[in-house]
Amino acid sequence: MQVVSSICALRTLIGQWKQAGESVGFVPTMGNLHRGHLSLVGRAKENTQKVIVSIFVNPMQFGENEDLDAYPRTLEEDKAKLIEAGADAVFLPRVEDMYPGGLKQQTFVEVPDISHVLCGASRPGHFRGVATVVTKLFNMVQPNAAFFGEKDFQQLQVIRTLVQDLSMPITIHGIPTAREDSGLAMSSRNGYLSESEKQIAPELYAAMCALGESLKQGEQGFTELAQKTARRLNETGFATDYVKIVNAKTLKPATHGDTALVILIAAYLGTTRLIDNLPVNL
Repeated sequence: MQVVSSICALRTLIGQWKQAGESVGFVPTMGNLHRGHLSLVGRAKENTQKVIVSIFVNPMQFGENEDLDAYPRTLEEDKAKLIEAGADAVFLPRVEDMYPGGLKQQTFVEVPDISHVLCGASRPGHFRGVATVVTKLFNMVQPNAAFFGEKDFQQLQVIRTLVQDLSMPITIHGIPTAREDSGLAMSSRNGYLSESEKQIAPELYAAMCALGESLKQGEQGFTELAQKTARRLNETGFATDYVKIVNAKTLKPATHGDTALVILIAAYLGTTRLIDNLPVNL
């Protein structure tokens, strides 16, 4: 596996691949890799001839009171996992290369509407940071396809929208959420949970599945069902940020005419913010 840190070296490598007629698959990450990330690498290998993974903890998507400095950085372990997974290259840009003028002077990309609801309302500016760094990485890597986990459902929709709106010739693949045996969605932030919190955390998935079954059985009091699920979580030990039932494409509140829905949940367990989602087709 090749390790590249500079944009110049990256472009030289990608140019060699493309000159040889090889398609490029891209997996952007913030490191601290788990089985979910590696499944993205596997899917990229199935769909493209060369696979490159980026590891960059993006300061632009962290708010003032969020965990940028505490975010786990496990570079050597990550590289070993990527070698085992069969990645062809890893790109390790520096903050000063990504944002040479500093964050306050950085041109940004912002996707309207869906960036400002749900997690966007709870974390102002978060999706501006996501959209900007993904656009920059896409411009640097010039992939044929990019691979993202569906756990960050709103993020995936933001990226799909910006690729469509900016006419980028990139196919976006959403890969199903990787889960622990308990059902808990795999996430780098799960490492923040205490042992007692890890026992409670799977209730998030259980409550979401119960809500999904209610929808499939024909219940349509969407607001009341969401409120009931939030109460269940709060009684278990969570502090619920939101439980929403929305149109899977627009992320607007579900109406009785919608058939493709998704349940979106964000909740704190202690100081750790967990998110999850469940598509429901009626």
